[in-house]
Amino acid sequence: MRLSRFTPLLIALGLLLAPAASARDTTIYAAASLKVALDEVLIGYRAQTGAGAVAAYAASSALAKQIEAGAPADIFISADQEWMDHLAKAGLIQTDTRFTFLGNQLVLVIERSRAKRLTIDRTLDLVALLDGRRLAVGEVNAVPAGRYAKAALTRLGLWAKVADKLAPAENVRAALALVARGEAGAAIVYATDARLEPGVAIVGVFPADSHAPIEYPVALVKGADTAKAKPLLDFLKSEEGRRHFMNQGFTVLTR
Repeated sequence: MRLSRFTPLLIALGLLLAPAASARDTTIYAAASLKVALDEVLIGYRAQTGAGAVAAYAASSALAKQIEAGAPADIFISADQEWMDHLAKAGLIQTDTRFTFLGNQLVLVIERSRAKRLTIDRTLDLVALLDGRRLAVGEVNAVPAGRYAKAALTRLGLWAKVADKLAPAENVRAALALVARGEAGAAIVYATDARLEPGVAIVGVFPADSHAPIEYPVALVKGADTAKAKPLLDFLKSEEGRRHFMNQGFTVLTR
C-alpha cells in the first residue's frame, strides 16, 4: 500500500519527530514503549564505540507510514509483527536482518488512588471499573497496543460492553497520561510503560492466550548504510544491550 497522496505530509511529520542527527549518526525509528530502555542503550553504545545514534519514537503504525513515505530511518523496531510485515511486503526493509527481539505483557491500569487487584477474565465488570469514564487504549485499527487490547477484550467477551466507551490514544504513553490525569477510568497498556507512570497502578494482567504474542521485531530499513547500522543491531543483542531492556521489564527473545 503506497501513500502517494500523503507523502509530502508524512515526510514532514517524520522529520519533525526525528531528532537532529549528524551525517554519521544511525537513526532508529522505534515504538514509543521502548523509549526509556533504548535511550539508555544508545548512551551505552556511544560510550563503548564512539558512534552516534539517535531515535525517533511514536506508534509503530505512524513510524511505518513515515518510512513508507520516504522518511530517513536506518533501523525500525516495531511493537508488533504486522507493521514490520507491512514494510517487508512493500520491499522497504532488509529482510535478512530481521529478528524478533523483545516481548511484553498487556495489563489493565487505573489511578493509583483507586488501586485494587482484579482477575481479568470473562467475569470482569469493566464498565463499573470505568466509573462513568472511558477506557483509554491505543487506536484499535492501527496502534499495536490497541490491536492487542481489542483482541484480548474480544476473546474474553468484554469488547461489546466497552466498544462505545473508548478513549483512543496515539500510543501507550498517551493512554497512560489520560488515566493519570483522571480523564479516563482505566487503560490497557504494556506492563513496561505502566511501571514508569507513578500516577497509575497495574490491577491485572491479561491472559497471554487472549491476544497475539506481544513481540518487537527489528530490521534494517532498505537503503540504510549497513556498515554503519549493523554494529548497532549487534549491540542491541549484546549483554549490555539486553540488560537495559530487561531492567525495564521486557522479555528478551533473541540472544
